[in-house]
Amino acid sequence: MGVGRLPLRINHPIMNQGILAIKPSKTQYSEHEAAGELGISVEELRTLIRSHIVETDEDLNNVPMASFHPSDLLVLKLLLSSRSNPTTAGSTE
Repeated sequence: MGVGRLPLRINHPIMNQGILAIKPSKTQYSEHEAAGELGISVEELRTLIRSHIVETDEDLNNVPMASFHPSDLLVLKLLLSSRSNPTTAGSTE
């Protein structure tokens, strides 16, 4: 490196910043941990999954132990925010 030259620093924006604070070392979450990260109860998490992910309650019951990856939590968080902020697409106004 020459005299008077500063090292190049590149700032990469963090995808999903502010959407969900996930611990970087955590690769899987239990049902209780996932609900806690999302700020909802386990029953609300199950309801969210029933209404958006699985087709029947039987499908949900066939999962012996639910575990979630950080990407799963991101999708669930987006689903939660879309439920609380419905868009007006399709509105005729």
